[in-house]
Amino acid sequence: MPRTTPARALAATLLACALVTGLAGCGDDDDGPRQVGKVLDTADTDGRRYRQVPADDAPEVGLIVQPDPRPDGGWDVRVRMRNFRFSPEDAATRAVRGRGYAQLYLDGSRLSLLRAVDYRLPGTRVSRGTHKVTVRLYADDGTVWAVEGEPVEATADLTASGAETASPSP
Repeated sequence: MPRTTPARALAATLLACALVTGLAGCGDDDDGPRQVGKVLDTADTDGRRYRQVPADDAPEVGLIVQPDPRPDGGWDVRVRMRNFRFSPEDAATRAVRGRGYAQLYLDGSRLSLLRAVDYRLPGTRVSRGTHKVTVRLYADDGTVWAVEGEPVEATADLTASGAETASPSP
């Protein structure tokens, strides 16, 4: 009788898992086909419904906005996350615990869809005055991650004096 090697055993296990789940996914990383959280009737201003998850393992997000030191000005935006990872652009359109993308807003208007933690906000997009930069987390199915009925998001103030885009004097 032939011996089963560890590599052969692993291959057999993966094949069995793929056959049983219909290639929907195996293992702890993607939660398989199970429903994640509860979709609420509440929606954001774009009509995307909130996906309620328990606070104990919910995603968290923070935001750092700093003036860009380069001569052309602008702002460096950095997103900090906990219990959350960005999905690749070609991810399946379903909710997976702790996965998805972020939307970046300036004064309530959408700036960019993010799949990375760094974003450069050009100085030309920011007029003089105080503005609000907001980042909100979404599941790959387009629902908004939410805890206790509130979206998982962070907001930072940005104050542009106009000097950020001015040319340096000789």
